[in-house]
Amino acid sequence: MSKLVEIYLKLGIDHILDMQAYDHILFLIVLCVAYLWRDWKQVLILATAFTIGHSLTLGLAAADKISINPNWIEFLIPFTIAFTAIFNLLFQKSRDSEIKIKRLKYLGAMIFGLIHGLGFSNFFRSTILPGQEDKFLWQLFAFNLGVEVGQIVIITLFLALASIVINIIGVKRKYWILSLSLMAFVFAAIMMFQRCPVGWN
Repeated sequence: MSKLVEIYLKLGIDHILDMQAYDHILFLIVLCVAYLWRDWKQVLILATAFTIGHSLTLGLAAADKISINPNWIEFLIPFTIAFTAIFNLLFQKSRDSEIKIKRLKYLGAMIFGLIHGLGFSNFFRSTILPGQEDKFLWQLFAFNLGVEVGQIVIITLFLALASIVINIIGVKRKYWILSLSLMAFVFAAIMMFQRCPVGWN
């Protein structure tokens, strides 16, 4: 059993840190771009909201309790990036003073986590080992834990980079937020165009 848990823990970590999963990484970045080390409590709440969302749909979809066209999931993931980037561009001036804005971000992180969980489940289901179906819950738990470890690594590295850029190099915080959010929006828009299940492609 411990070997099985180890395998799926590593699969979860590798999946979220794999540059082929750059859309999930980009979402985490744009979600946390307004924060520095000193904002760790807000980041913790934000990450927890995202975790609740993606854990729910990851488990349900992996157990075949819900089913959504994977093409739409792949389209909606960059949509979550684009929407969060726009939110940052429109409301970044109010991020430290407006409680309602913060609550909207937490709610958005949870809702968008539902979409990302469906994306995680597509990969997870492809890794279920033959003859190990009776240990499904252990596989699911270990994989989800691995995803969480990977997310913590990404968020930690990004907050460290943000603190260096803003506190040491001296880049103004609003320019950091605006520039990264704008770049994230452009990348997300391109991904949405490429992945659109209907219409032009």
